[in-house]
Amino acid sequence: MAHILRYAAGSDVGLRREQNEDSAYASSRILAVADGMGGYAHGEVASSVAIAAIAALDDSLRTAGPGLDLVATMRTVVKEINHTLGGMAEEDPGLRGMGTTLTAMLWEGRTFALAHIGDSRAYLLRDGALYQITHDHTLVQTLVDDGRITPEEASVHPRRSMLLRVLEGTGDGDPDVRLREGEPGDRYLLCSDGLTAVVTPDELHEVLTRTPEPEEAVARLINMANQGGGPDNISCVVADLLETGEAVVPPGPRFVVGAASEGS
Repeated sequence: MAHILRYAAGSDVGLRREQNEDSAYASSRILAVADGMGGYAHGEVASSVAIAAIAALDDSLRTAGPGLDLVATMRTVVKEINHTLGGMAEEDPGLRGMGTTLTAMLWEGRTFALAHIGDSRAYLLRDGALYQITHDHTLVQTLVDDGRITPEEASVHPRRSMLLRVLEGTGDGDPDVRLREGEPGDRYLLCSDGLTAVVTPDELHEVLTRTPEPEEAVARLINMANQGGGPDNISCVVADLLETGEAVVPPGPRFVVGAASEGS
């Protein structure tokens, strides 16, 4: 029995930002969200670089056979993104200080490598329960981990947006990369913090549980973030893991949204 993804992606500038610095990507092999930072013409560049590298990886996999080392492949592409950002900043001082988060899944059948750095998130809806499967690389998350503040206090902390790890052109990026196994019926959400800063886990659960089509779920989530004030850019990818009786599954459509879509 083969496994396929049914997916959708969307991105919105929100109500308080002048431009969208988020980018997202979805295909039959790779799902990704990147939240750029660094001010005007910086964040959008960084997230677009990340998604361009993800798209290039996807292109290279179209002719690849089975047996790919998913974890090593994701580590390699994250390292390449980080080095590209560093090289661009060296060549153009105006780009110094830019960076991006990245949360991405590389799939083969029902197995996927999850790469994560920053505070964009991935969630899993399985058997009616919603799980956050990434760990924020933020100051407030370390305070929660140490028992110094509660998750509720973290949500309103004045430094809740301070990132401790991000792709910014130094080192090799240092992402979290793990191999995971999906189950038919799983639903996955990848999103920037423009969604999770406004929409609660209970609200995420309600939308993901009660909205069958990924496209509609993405639209509802973005709309809810904007109804909550839309203080930041909002990007979402929703994907369902399904079984299929087809022996050969052709590649599905490719979605590039947000800042990266302007150059695609």
